[in-house]
Amino acid sequence: MAVELCLLLLLFCGSTISEVQPIYKPPPGTLDFGFVPAKTYDTGAYHEPGAIGILFKIVHAFLYLVQPNTFPQDLIRKLAQQQFGNTQGDYQKAIYYEIGFIVSAALGLLFILLLPLVGLCFCMCRCCDNCGGEMHQRQKKNADCQRSCFATFLFVASLIISVGVLCAYAANQHLTNQVRGAKKLVNSNFKDLKIFLNDTPAQIDYLVNQYNTTKDKALSDLNNVGPVLGSRVQEQLGKEVRPALDAALTMAGAIRETKEALENVSVSVEVLQEGTERLHANLTDVKMHLSNTLNDSACNAAQAASTCNIIRNSLAQLNINANFSGLPGVSSQLAKINDVLKIDLSSLVQKGYAAFNDTPDLVVNQTRNILSDIKSVLESIGSNITTFTRALPVQKILADLMVHLTQSEAYVQDYFPLVEQYDFYRWLGCLILCCMLVLILVFYYLGLLCGTCGYDKHASPTTRGCISNTGGNFLMAGVGFSFLFSWVLMIVVVLTFVTGGNVEKLVCEPFEDKNLFKVLDTPYLLNKHWKNYLAGIIFKNPNVNLTFEKVYSDCKENKGIYTSLHLEYLFNVNELLNISMHTEDVALKIEHIQINLSKIILLDEIGKENLLNFSSSGIDGIDFSAYLTEINKSVTKVDLLSFANDLEARADQLPKGALENALKGHANNIRMIHNQQVVPLEQAMKYVKARSTLNQSIRLLKRTSSELMVKVKNVISAVNAAQDLINNNASQVIVQETKKYMDTIIGYFEQYTEWVKESISMEVAACKPIANVIDTAVDIFLCSYIADSVNTFWFGLGGSSMFLIPAIIFAVKLSKYYRRMDTEDVYDDMENGNNGYHKEHLYGIHNPVFTSSVEQW
Repeated sequence: MAVELCLLLLLFCGSTISEVQPIYKPPPGTLDFGFVPAKTYDTGAYHEPGAIGILFKIVHAFLYLVQPNTFPQDLIRKLAQQQFGNTQGDYQKAIYYEIGFIVSAALGLLFILLLPLVGLCFCMCRCCDNCGGEMHQRQKKNADCQRSCFATFLFVASLIISVGVLCAYAANQHLTNQVRGAKKLVNSNFKDLKIFLNDTPAQIDYLVNQYNTTKDKALSDLNNVGPVLGSRVQEQLGKEVRPALDAALTMAGAIRETKEALENVSVSVEVLQEGTERLHANLTDVKMHLSNTLNDSACNAAQAASTCNIIRNSLAQLNINANFSGLPGVSSQLAKINDVLKIDLSSLVQKGYAAFNDTPDLVVNQTRNILSDIKSVLESIGSNITTFTRALPVQKILADLMVHLTQSEAYVQDYFPLVEQYDFYRWLGCLILCCMLVLILVFYYLGLLCGTCGYDKHASPTTRGCISNTGGNFLMAGVGFSFLFSWVLMIVVVLTFVTGGNVEKLVCEPFEDKNLFKVLDTPYLLNKHWKNYLAGIIFKNPNVNLTFEKVYSDCKENKGIYTSLHLEYLFNVNELLNISMHTEDVALKIEHIQINLSKIILLDEIGKENLLNFSSSGIDGIDFSAYLTEINKSVTKVDLLSFANDLEARADQLPKGALENALKGHANNIRMIHNQQVVPLEQAMKYVKARSTLNQSIRLLKRTSSELMVKVKNVISAVNAAQDLINNNASQVIVQETKKYMDTIIGYFEQYTEWVKESISMEVAACKPIANVIDTAVDIFLCSYIADSVNTFWFGLGGSSMFLIPAIIFAVKLSKYYRRMDTEDVYDDMENGNNGYHKEHLYGIHNPVFTSSVEQW
């Protein structure tokens, strides 16, 4: 019933899975589905035995020595299939595998048979005054050494028996303690199973409810179809449209800059012309007056003629160098540019931008009807999921399962006291067995204590003290009880050894290394008609590859039961709820989206004509080299200060008189012209700014005019190409981007289905409690609690029983030295000076003839 519930629950989860194969895998927005609600299971299916674990390891090592063979999978399979013995080699293989147990059990049976028989014979023999029954001790020279050796050996044997008893008692007590504490572990397993049943519906509901996350995200994108799809279309078209509009807008700015540059050229040239013309007039006047002075008769004198000729020859240098008056004007170009600027090209380009930026709104307006259909499809998917959820009788099945689980728990709770009661009987029986050995040990220890403390080496065998004699009697009592109890102990040891050892070898170790599961997974093992038994039980199809080992391993890793049991073979998800069919409808409707962008006008004919008028404005005909040449010239041909100083120096070479004074006056006038006109032209802000502005404007006009016609045609061609793309090829871009948009929407559903698959595989109905129940029953209860404790018990009890044999021998030998004898040997010890016994009768009993031979036992 539990399996059926798990299958039905996971059928419901699996019904939300879609198997749509994505055509395109864009990186859609990642959806956050959160975490599937899950509680932590309390059961820790692991047992730490504590200090006694060392004994368990020793016992395991001993069992490996007894049985080092590998797990006999073939024999177990034949035994399960009732084919064991069909071939002659089966018995040989079984004997070979069990040879260690057979030999050990045979030795135990031999012990059980022979020791009571030996004890009976020994008792009868002693009753006939043989086998040490005669109360006579022959004197030996090494008697003290033999007594010490026998006492030591007996003490060591008793210690070993004591250790074995302690091991057996510890194992017995450990098993009882674990049984008493097992109730908590059992309750923990039941609690986890209840969590498993109670949480599974909530997990399923969570998976189903997370469809709303997918739907809400898809609806959000559909409601924002303009920003999403429209922006994608705009982005693709913008790769050509925006550069074309940017180029047109740049050209509009170039037109304005050209106008400003032409105006600056005109103004700057006027300013510079004004300054240079005034300077030219003053220099001409000075040159004329200086020439008149040089024509004076005084220059004809022999002393002044050469100097006057030199000055007369240098008068040509008194002239301006930069002549801005001869530069061509730019008024015609400026007039044409002003005509071009009557049309606001920037405004026309901005209108193109605005029209292109309205693409998202166009998409919204033209997809409104289709989007409503897609939304209705999404709502229908949600309603189908809700309908399917209500159709499943989950709660009823859960309630039935919970009833069975509660009944099972009550059954265990009711019978657990009975288990504890039977365990108490077992504990008491094992304790009695331990007490048998303790009783024997008490006699041995008391015999050693009394014999050792009461022994007097000066006393003769017939005169030994009461304490020494009591010690000997304790030893013989221990021997007697050893013969009485040893065979009973060995029967228990053999039975528990054969049972516990084989459980460890045939169940616990194969369970740990999973060989036991491999046997269970053998085809046709548990049912001769089924290849895979587990698949036959669950799916009614034994050909499905479902194994015990795989199910256990998956549950051990806390995977979902859907994955562990391979429930995909039981349910056809697409037949129950086929989301792929709905997603195909969504994809088909999205593919039918048609968007018309022909209303977008990037730049009309007026704007294009305006660009052509700009290219024919004539700015490329300006003589830029003439302007740049005059700008780079100095103001005058000669430095006026240097000329004036030179003139004054030559005047000093003339004889004193009117000519000298006149030339010096002219030199001063030249200096005044330099200071008042040349220096301002070179340094005054008005003229410096005019010269700089003229330089920059001319260079700007030169750059702008360079291949201006080609540039304008390129801009117009780019705008025409972008417009052609919008008018004729936009549909291809729209189809491509619509396909990507569709894949994004479908991608949300694929994310949801992949998340559902992953959640079902790893989180929903995680079957860790099932593995815990198996581990608790086999690994903990059977192996760790029972098998290890039982094996340690027989190991300690068996070791003690085996050491009873040497203990019996040493106790019988040693008791002769502690007990008071009826007769003794009489001899004279002349060598040591001790008093010999010369009486021929002692206590009325005739002494045997002295012999120095060693007494044989």
